[in-house]
Amino acid sequence: MHNNHSIILFDGVCNLCNSAVQFIVKRDKQGHFSFASLQSDIGRQLIEKFHVAEEIDSIILLENNRAYIYSDAALRIASSLEGGFRAAKVLLIIPRPVRDFFYKIIARNRYKWFGRRNECMLPTKELKSRFLVNGTIKE
Repeated sequence: MHNNHSIILFDGVCNLCNSAVQFIVKRDKQGHFSFASLQSDIGRQLIEKFHVAEEIDSIILLENNRAYIYSDAALRIASSLEGGFRAAKVLLIIPRPVRDFFYKIIARNRYKWFGRRNECMLPTKELKSRFLVNGTIKE
């Protein structure tokens, strides 16, 4: 993983997470982010490689050889997007426990509020190159 390239792991059966991925793709014209579902083989390998706790089941950002979870992941992703979303970085001044408290409420209720799919989303032909689906990662 290059320093200028990041991977977003997401819950592939969560409607909110899939919508977030589509939102990110539209605002990441430079292709900074690649994506993998948490349920995929490569997603599980990356979780293990980065020593992410198994109970983390929402968006995870892998960047600069580090894993970011909860609100840190969401805000770092948002601040990397084109447009006014870069201002999201200012929210990092809010203490992490406060940010994560609200993030976890949404994450815990995401299936109830937004629904879930029976299977992971399949990327379009145009987006296929941005999704990591097969293979193994190298140490």
